[in-house]
Amino acid sequence: MKRTAHDIILKPIITEESMMGTAFKKYTFKVAKDANKAEIASAVEEVFGVKVQKVNTMNVKGHLRRYGRYEGYTAAWKKAIVTLTEDSDTIDFFDGLL
Repeated sequence: MKRTAHDIILKPIITEESMMGTAFKKYTFKVAKDANKAEIASAVEEVFGVKVQKVNTMNVKGHLRRYGRYEGYTAAWKKAIVTLTEDSDTIDFFDGLL
């Protein structure tokens, strides 16, 4: 079964630090754990209509959380920081948030 671009890009990461990166055409997304850099780049190009220069990925470990006497870990996930080319347009979704 072929995955679509929306199966690879799960949601944008909206934090103070990630929003500062938008000035340098760097956008942060939560992506599928088994997606590689080439798949992420093609998915971003397909969904947003931009040109991707490079993709940096990192696996984020789950955090320890306690609820009373019970404790456990949140789910681990994968984060991708996508850098666009100089001549590429910006992603309109992030521009409306600033």
